[in-house]
Amino acid sequence: MLRRWMLPILFLVVGLASAARQIAQGSPVAAVTLLLIFLVGAVLLSPLMFPRSVSAAEALRRSAADGRPIVYWRPGCRYCMRLRTRLGRHAYRMHWVDIWSDPDGAAAVRAATGGDETVPTVVVAGEPHVNPDPRWVRAQLS
Repeated sequence: MLRRWMLPILFLVVGLASAARQIAQGSPVAAVTLLLIFLVGAVLLSPLMFPRSVSAAEALRRSAADGRPIVYWRPGCRYCMRLRTRLGRHAYRMHWVDIWSDPDGAAAVRAATGGDETVPTVVVAGEPHVNPDPRWVRAQLS
């Protein structure tokens, strides 16, 4: 669980240290600006930016019932973030599995990618696609 939050926590710590340094130098406006920048970065890199994750078993069950794609992802992955931001509100029409919090999800990705944990891996109709183009993924939702 802590692994998922390490990068956002690191961003907050660096932001706080930078802000404290700016305050010590007599620049409160710069301190607030830096703190806000690092806070936004921490939120963007956190699991909060993604739809609520489900287990791999639950995603498979739901996908079989409604035909929606499954996205295997992990916090801090810039390609996952790219996919998430480009999907916009359509991201909520998919089932998201955080491979750092679900060992079965990580195993499914390793099986699909030949042994590594390359994410995002999107499964559409039982067929895995590693780091697909976000436009293609959005087209699969239609």
